[in-house]
Amino acid sequence: MRVLLDVSAVPSDPRGAGRYVSELARHVVTGATPDLEVVLLARRDDAARWRAVAADASDVEVVVHPVVPGPRPVRLVWEQVAGPRLARRLALDVWHGPHYTVPLRAALPRVVTVHDLTLLEHPEWHERPKALYFGRMIPAAVKHAAVSVCVSRHTADRLAAVVPAAAGARARDVVVIPHGVDHDRFRPVSDPALDLATLGRFGVCAPYLAFLGTIEPRKDVASLVHAFAAVAPEHPDLQLVLAGGGGWHDGAVDAAIAASGVAERVVRTGYLPDDVVPALLRRAAAVVYPSLEEGFGLPALEALACGAPLVTTGGSSIEEFVGDAALLVAPGDTDALVAALRRVLVPHEASALAARGPAQAAPYTWRAAADRHVDAYRRAAASRSS
Repeated sequence: MRVLLDVSAVPSDPRGAGRYVSELARHVVTGATPDLEVVLLARRDDAARWRAVAADASDVEVVVHPVVPGPRPVRLVWEQVAGPRLARRLALDVWHGPHYTVPLRAALPRVVTVHDLTLLEHPEWHERPKALYFGRMIPAAVKHAAVSVCVSRHTADRLAAVVPAAAGARARDVVVIPHGVDHDRFRPVSDPALDLATLGRFGVCAPYLAFLGTIEPRKDVASLVHAFAAVAPEHPDLQLVLAGGGGWHDGAVDAAIAASGVAERVVRTGYLPDDVVPALLRRAAAVVYPSLEEGFGLPALEALACGAPLVTTGGSSIEEFVGDAALLVAPGDTDALVAALRRVLVPHEASALAARGPAQAAPYTWRAAADRHVDAYRRAAASRSS
């Protein structure tokens, strides 16, 4: 079985869905069986990165086709126009589009990953051209896919509610495969002094509350700033650390910081290097992830694996994996968020949450996620003869 995995949308510093694709590529390639060949479809200038994806498995040769143009609009057109021809030329059995899209006219079974439905249900949270394109492409991709992968049960339920093709699909056509976490990196055991020295290079000093993720409307970081301003007088040494790059329409966060009265205690680090992120999570007085809606919520899972006390939102995918290892608040409820911050900053409450986190995160691994994707590929390939 020859499977193409499209990695062409992954930036050089992957976060969120990009992290999912990178980990999937690494684990599917290194775990390939003799009857499975994986081809990675990359951008024209990005071959070296993906050839190194299996550097820890010297007996595995990574097959990369670096033929996709770089800019997103051209890349999306290329997928639809040139993708079917490439599928024929490479004699593929399955094409996996891990970021909402597949070549619609390709004459082979396709697998598509749907991360969340906000592009359809909340287009105001996204750039207009992106929302318009994906608002049409997601239903079309699901309609043409032999198997649709959803990263959480919440996403699968929203997909069935929003996209008629998914609601009418056979049960085997939509599979739920949660993300994993790299437990070698994200773990509670480490050298506290080394962690704090590393964080100090970015202006981060304990004690602090940490947010990790892209600063964009659906993460509701502005509400976190308001909540921090409410509890800051009670904890005069406490910082708020916002770790993540600025996304689309993040001006509301800048305005909230400026109006907070505690702007000097808010640290915006931008994207942190990968080796710094676990230290940020481990040493936080609490990790706070107040997202309005999530397809999965990987930073919350990573926080649990690091043994960090976690405050996050209920009502979406995050609730599926946190169990009793986090304090949950209603999305957008700033008063409830303030109350949760006050509670998590009580030492015995924080300790109880921190103790439960690693065990709660332990079942979620990228190896397990990759194995389930291979099962989805086999299902898709079998659909050709059914």
